[in-house]
Amino acid sequence: MPKPYPEEFREDVVRVARNRGPGVTIEQVAADFGIHAMTLWKWMRRADIDDGAKPGTTSQESAELREARRRIKLLEQENEVLRRAAAYLSQANLPKRIYPVVKELAAGGVPVTVTCRVLKLARQPYYRWLDQPVSHAVIEEAHRANALFDAHRDDPEFGYRFLADEARSSGAGMADRTAWRICRDNRWWSVFGKKRGRTKKAGPPVHDDLVQRDFTAAGPNRLWLADITEHATDEGKLYLCAIKDVFSKRIVGYSIDTTMKSHLAVTALNNAVARREDVAGCVLHTDRGSQCRSRKFVLALAHHEMAGSIGRVGAAGDNAAMESFFSLLQKNVLDRQTWATRQELRIAIVTWIERTYHRRRRQASLGRLTPVEFETVMTTPALRAA
Repeated sequence: MPKPYPEEFREDVVRVARNRGPGVTIEQVAADFGIHAMTLWKWMRRADIDDGAKPGTTSQESAELREARRRIKLLEQENEVLRRAAAYLSQANLPKRIYPVVKELAAGGVPVTVTCRVLKLARQPYYRWLDQPVSHAVIEEAHRANALFDAHRDDPEFGYRFLADEARSSGAGMADRTAWRICRDNRWWSVFGKKRGRTKKAGPPVHDDLVQRDFTAAGPNRLWLADITEHATDEGKLYLCAIKDVFSKRIVGYSIDTTMKSHLAVTALNNAVARREDVAGCVLHTDRGSQCRSRKFVLALAHHEMAGSIGRVGAAGDNAAMESFFSLLQKNVLDRQTWATRQELRIAIVTWIERTYHRRRRQASLGRLTPVEFETVMTTPALRAA
């Protein structure tokens, strides 16, 4: 079953279709975006229903119905948790351990998350109990940390070397380097040490640079590049996060918003994954912007089984292949005129990407083919983009 198109992509196509010029048919707009005309007609009908122009069940009403069904199922699960827990704890001949109840409920289809939330339990200790006992190394680390903490509490002016000496004298053997690591992780600093955290530097890289300016790929979904650009309108700035496949130079996903937060990069990544088939193992290379270093973005990469890659600070050449695309966008769209509204600029951006860049602009590095033509020629049907 093919994956659904991203919601943002659907809205952009409908906007372009509604604002099409005289003589431009729905079929032409659908062909420009690589979709079937009947699909576009369905999207426009759904948009008319959502806008109140036609009768029918709106997307919001359908979502509310799904949410109501989900909440009913969740309440049934919570009631089952309380019933089973009360029955178990009421048996006087059993030890008062609640983890077996969590395991039984999980076998019966009740998620561990729901059970732990209702019973106010932490999931991590449950999984430790379920899988294996606490390792000897963890217990030894805790003893060392306790010894260092006691020494730091008694003498807060001591550095990590003196704290290690005190800990060793109390029976917690460790090397100075181990003591430094534990003190660093727990931020147990000497009161006479230098003040930390006052100078703001560039954010640390959350990934290594796996690309090293080698912008080549042997096939699709092997190496992606991502970056964010902005442009001003009379209503304010509009931000675009685009993701490019190095193999065909196709923009496999993008997101446009009025704010430049981590949600912009995460949405662009999810949109790209939704439009491609197999992305496991793909490398996504970015600059060191905070959006691409955010926890949400890193978790999204892990969820899609992708590998992250980050360039150096202030080195535009580390992401030069993506910068070249934004340069084209700047010359062909952004700087061509003054934009009055964000929607006007948004329609122009998505139209240029999907119609001109993907399907009409031939590139010498692709053998004078467009990105869509190159993917069609160079990949098998099983590997083509959705």
